[in-house]
Amino acid sequence: MAKEQLRYDRMVETALRGVVREALTEVAERGLPGNHHFYLTFRSAYPGVEIPAYLAAQYPQEMTIVLQFQYYGLEVHDNHFEVTLSFNNVHERLVIPFGAITTFADPSVNFALQFQPVVPAESAEIAAMPTRPTAVERKEKDAEEAKPADSAEEPKRGEVVTLDAFRKK
Repeated sequence: MAKEQLRYDRMVETALRGVVREALTEVAERGLPGNHHFYLTFRSAYPGVEIPAYLAAQYPQEMTIVLQFQYYGLEVHDNHFEVTLSFNNVHERLVIPFGAITTFADPSVNFALQFQPVVPAESAEIAAMPTRPTAVERKEKDAEEAKPADSAEEPKRGEVVTLDAFRKK
């Protein structure tokens, strides 16, 4: 009987999707700092994606959204995020599972991630990713510890990460 191998490719993709979730969580709590802005490409027909029918018809395979100046109500959950964007001056609520994301980029710091779409059966792995504490939980912890805030550090410059070396061929 052949032994199953560890799926490092899946582990790495799951961890990197956690980067996307963490970035979106920070933006949901504090807004976009400086010149940061995000391009998110996702599979529009992926299970759990909720977009208006006219957008699904216009983008039947993939759709790219930009979070920069006009986005509203960004909410980050364990396995998806929700955001309201304006399309032809009409506000529309989008629900996008992390497993549907194929590309995440922040051009302001030359950072990008590309993903293989998650098979819906594997989306439980995405939902099981550890989450960051919310702003309220952090404030409560900070109040308990009563420590002064750390001085602001210079943000590290991003880098493009390719997963080709880890993919099973």
